[in-house]
Amino acid sequence: MPFGLYAVFGVLISIVGIGGALYGFDVLPLGVALLVAVALAATDPISVIALFKELGVGRQISTVLEGESLLNDGVAVVAFSLLLDLAMGVQSIADFSLSQAAIDFLRFTTIGVAVGCAMGFAISVITQRFDIPLIEQSLTLVSAYGSYLVAEELGGSGVISTVALALILGNYGSRIGMNPHTRSVVTEFWELLAFVITSIVFLLIGDQTNLGIFIDYFPPILIAIGALLLSRLIGVILLSNLSNLFQTEKITWQEMVVLWWGGLRGAVAIALALSFPTQLPDRELAAAIVYGVVIFTLLVQGLTVKPLINLLKLVGTSDPTTENNNIDEWIDFLKKEAQNRALDQQKYLEIIASLEEQRNRNYE
Repeated sequence: MPFGLYAVFGVLISIVGIGGALYGFDVLPLGVALLVAVALAATDPISVIALFKELGVGRQISTVLEGESLLNDGVAVVAFSLLLDLAMGVQSIADFSLSQAAIDFLRFTTIGVAVGCAMGFAISVITQRFDIPLIEQSLTLVSAYGSYLVAEELGGSGVISTVALALILGNYGSRIGMNPHTRSVVTEFWELLAFVITSIVFLLIGDQTNLGIFIDYFPPILIAIGALLLSRLIGVILLSNLSNLFQTEKITWQEMVVLWWGGLRGAVAIALALSFPTQLPDRELAAAIVYGVVIFTLLVQGLTVKPLINLLKLVGTSDPTTENNNIDEWIDFLKKEAQNRALDQQKYLEIIASLEEQRNRNYE
């Protein structure tokens, strides 16, 4: 429930806060200000989540931050497409209908989720029929792009469809149709792919901009940073407390602080900024604001999250149950492999013994 609230209402709070500040301080026209706000609404805390795993931070905060980043990317992309005509001046403020935008949003989202879930369950069933890692890895790649194309063709959101498919394959398909070795291969493949694509996106910043624009547009960038931090703080406090009313495992104030400061912006924001049409009014200023805010979150917030976690004493609060469940799956898999490969049995048994020892240490 928490990351669902953050993904939808957190994005709306960010759009209103950042867009309102940029328009209120007369930095950008309203349509363009909202478009910039949408680009900055999606979080991308990959490095923070990796840090959580390294430091053993509690499972709940990791789940909330990761789940939010998965879902709000799609929400932000859909909102971006809905507001683009307004920013370009094709549609006036008077003609813009909030109710129609909400209906379009629901239509895009519903079709996207339906297509993604359908393809996700279908691929999950197919991968049960065989155990060939390279084919299963290829199926995840083809289905990701395929779900995007099908959803777009049906009038839905391709991004939402791909996210839904990934959630099904990651949480259902990988459990029923892939052994631990195949899951490891597929995970490493997608991690490499994500790293390469993210690197390309950031390299494009250097190709599209020069350092001078950050000096020229420093005051607007500063306004956007202040608005982002304030709207994020308001969203985290309101939505976390609302979530605490309906769940037994509460989000503590220390976790709220980390959720606030750990909401970095990254590849999605840059990709949306790079897709600003060349005819967009004040395009250079709008892009500079997005790039400047992203760089701030990565260099300032990203580099200070670890000291903040240590200060709030959240290190080593994770529950070993999840990790041990994964270890148990590996032990079962290796036992079966050891039975099938008598010549390598001793090697597998040594690995099993090592994993069992690690599992026991986790509970100490």
